[in-house]
Amino acid sequence: MATFVKLPSGSWRAVVRRKRRYISETFLLREDARRWATEAEREIDRGQAPKRSHVAGRKTFGSLIDLHIADMKEVGHPLRRTKLAMLEMLRGELGPMRFTDLDRAAVIAFGRRRAKAGAGPVTVGMYVGAIKLVMAHAAAVHEIPVNIEPIDLARHALKHLGLIGKSKERDRRPTEEELEKLFAFFDGKERRLIPFTRIIKFAIATAMRQDEICQVTWGDLNVRSKMLLIRDRKDPRQKQGNDQRIPLLSVSGYDPMDLIEEQRAIRANDDSRIFPYCGKSVSAAFTRACTALKIEDLHFHDTRHEGTSRLFEAGFSIEQVALVTGHKDWKMLRRYTHLRPEALHDIAARRVA
Repeated sequence: MATFVKLPSGSWRAVVRRKRRYISETFLLREDARRWATEAEREIDRGQAPKRSHVAGRKTFGSLIDLHIADMKEVGHPLRRTKLAMLEMLRGELGPMRFTDLDRAAVIAFGRRRAKAGAGPVTVGMYVGAIKLVMAHAAAVHEIPVNIEPIDLARHALKHLGLIGKSKERDRRPTEEELEKLFAFFDGKERRLIPFTRIIKFAIATAMRQDEICQVTWGDLNVRSKMLLIRDRKDPRQKQGNDQRIPLLSVSGYDPMDLIEEQRAIRANDDSRIFPYCGKSVSAAFTRACTALKIEDLHFHDTRHEGTSRLFEAGFSIEQVALVTGHKDWKMLRRYTHLRPEALHDIAARRVA
């Protein structure tokens, strides 16, 4: 039998002792305390763990999303922009549903709708994965009775339908002619607030991402050892604290140290970054330039691919290249080993020497 104690603050504490289980909660109203205690006793009698009051009232999938976001923030691992955007989309489309109704058929229907709206196989797979993540979190952390198996079955069904799949490995590399066109295009502009040619060359020389280039500071640079510290480098398994020191190698046709010294000449004291620009602006301008020059299917991120491939062409091994690119999985790095046939002459010459 539950007991209820009125606290000096005027709130009510409900205490449940049943079958060697003990749990208590505090409520503003006695009636709320009574309802919670009654449900807690029922759950204990059914062999289930009684739920805390902040969990007991959650019935919709949207409420589980809120719970997941709040829990991750509480333990110091707040979700980043991409994951939050995905969960917000799921909240808008599936949030009002009772999570008990989110069965195999409902997930398959959702996948079909996303594919019809233009989402590719990888994106649909990420959405289904996020649904499973939220549900599994609720079950594992809060013992909310949810069933994960229907989501797995839905994923298999969507995979057989061709609506979920792996991404196609991209092997696009800019040609020398395309790079020269881009350099001439940017250098020919009278009003250039951003040194695009220098940034493109630096991206190829270091195999760094656009946001990484626009975040490194002068304090991250060690001129004597030619090392550069990249903070919080992108890693799907470690979102924060993934700092990496990389060597600034002059093997790609562009010397990163020379490019940094060119940047030092125009350094502004009010910004500690070496390249004090917005990564999105750099990428957008690169895309506009490719459109204007009729260069098809080339993105700024392909400069990272180009830089990585040039490291392999210079004769470095996979584990050595990983020290520059930051790849933790060498299998992922193999997709960048698209060597140009002409590069074999240089590799052969170095071996003979």
